[in-house]
Amino acid sequence: MAMASLLGIGRLRPAPGTWGSMAVLPAALLGPGWCLALGIGFALAGFWAVWRLPEAREDPAWVVADEAAGQCLALSALPMGASFWWILAAFALFRTLDILKPGPIGWADRMKGGRMRRCLSVMLDDVLAGLAAAAALLVLRLAAGGGA
Repeated sequence: MAMASLLGIGRLRPAPGTWGSMAVLPAALLGPGWCLALGIGFALAGFWAVWRLPEAREDPAWVVADEAAGQCLALSALPMGASFWWILAAFALFRTLDILKPGPIGWADRMKGGRMRRCLSVMLDDVLAGLAAAAALLVLRLAAGGGA
């Protein structure tokens, strides 16, 4: 399905989740409001797409709409005109949290149950990773004097 794979980006190898996250990095140029809106949009559209998949009991590697959602949420913590280094930091933080899955991110990834809970799990771990990355970026920006 085109939405779930971000028009086939999820079929790229190796590391389809990394490719899915990289694909939305240009959204940082639009500013935080648009990144937030895109993050929410990808999360809702991704949930809809995953719900329609027969493989919804699993989290297929080619499904990268969840990475797009989480990465956009992480980017929403950056101001308009953020430097390349802040965008790289947003990418690195999000991917690290998505891969390591600490705390509630791991809990969301391991959710069991019916189809609804499994579809929610596919999307929720990346949404939580994006929100955690955004929070960390805001703290880093405050520590750096608010700049980006």
